[in-house]
Parts: sequence; structure tokens; C-alpha cells
Amino acid sequence: TAMDQIKNKVCAVHWLGRVDYQEAWALQQRWAAEIGRGERPESLLLLEHPPTFTFGRRGQAKHLLWGEEELAARGVTVHWVDRGGDVTYHGPGQLVGYPLLRLAVERITYLRRLEEALIAALAYLGVSAGQIEGLTGVWVERGGAPAAKIAAIGVKVDASGITRHGFALNIDPEMEYWQGIVACGLEGHPATSLAELVRPTPSLAEVSQAVIEAFGDRLNYAMQLEPSTEHLLAQSDQNR
Repeated sequence: TAMDQIKNKVCAVHWLGRVDYQEAWALQQRWAAEIGRGERPESLLLLEHPPTFTFGRRGQAKHLLWGEEELAARGVTVHWVDRGGDVTYHGPGQLVGYPLLRLAVERITYLRRLEEALIAALAYLGVSAGQIEGLTGVWVERGGAPAAKIAAIGVKVDASGITRHGFALNIDPEMEYWQGIVACGLEGHPATSLAELVRPTPSLAEVSQAVIEAFGDRLNYAMQLEPSTEHLLAQSDQNR
């Protein structure tokens, strides 16, 4: 496929810091339109969100377990959005990635490549993770207990064939937020994080570096770091 050709496609990587969900969504819309018109290179946005629950197109309101008061007390906002999937949590301690790409393969192949990139990044960070047939996301087996999800994935491909939304990888988020939802509509599948699996927990910068490299490898892009991203990754070099 076109995606398997030599890495001559450039993907610009932008570290945005902590961004309100609505703001990041509006930015995706704007940039995706510019990429569709050829005014901007394909891009990977890396960021964090304040505590947020988002419902995808298959979302069911009953999967939100906290009422208005609890949500307000914990400072959580709720958004219904146009990605695939049900409900998921975004918050501090998570690396969120929004690839805005010209889709060269089928949507399902793209989803699997995103999963493979995150699995490769996790392997580099010392965590053995995998895919589960019939389920989206990246999973960690836990000897006999149900597999736990370490990364959630939900995407949309717009009319111009540009991807939106993406992945959320749990580094060290407050795990109690998952008690407020039936994550992805799946009962009995808990969430996990790098902090629960690796000591010392890799930094945001180290995780970002691993994800950027694996993303370039699995999706065949030459990753072009914007100044904000270089600044973030410089912190990871200081940690070594």
C-alpha cells in the first residue's frame, strides 16, 4: 500500500501542553481542513487534557456513572464527540495524541497500526502489551485476571480523508476517575497505567520520545519535531 512506501512523507509533531478538550477539538477541525487543502503538513498533536469524559458515536449515557454533583466536585467536563467508540477518560498524567493524516489505508488498518505503534513504544519502555481481537485499544495481560487497557483509541476520518482524534496512553493518571464511567462500554475490563507497571515511571518526555519514534516506524513517516516538541524531549535527555 501507499503507506508501506519509503518514508518520504513528513509528519510535523507539535507538543501543545495542557489544553482544554473543546479547544483541542476546534484546533483539529481547523488544521485538518488546512491539511486537506495542502496548506499544512500532516501532523501529530501531542498534549494533555484537564479531567474530561468523552463519548464517541456509540456512546451510551448510562455508561456515565457519576452525577452532576460528583462531576462538578471532581472538576470533570463531559463532551459528546464524533469519533468512534463509547466513553473514555482524558486527564493529567496521560499522553494524548491526535494524528491529522491523509489516510492511505482502510480505517481498520489505520487503527491496528496505531495500536502497533503504541505497543512498540511500550515495549521500549519495558511493558509487554498487545491487541485483543474484536476490541480496540492496547491491553496488558495480568496473569488470570481480565486484561487491563493501558491505551484507548478512537478515530474519525473526515470527508477529505483526513484523520482526527486518536489515542490516550496512561502514564500516571489518577486511576479513580475510571470509577465514573463504564470505560468503552466494557464491563469488567479495568484500566491500567505505566505507573502501575514500571518503576520508576517513565517521564512524559520519555514516553513522548518512544511514541514519536514508534509512530514514524509503524506509519511510515519522517517525524519532524516542532520547537515545542524539541523543548519537551530535551527534558527526557536530561533525565538519562
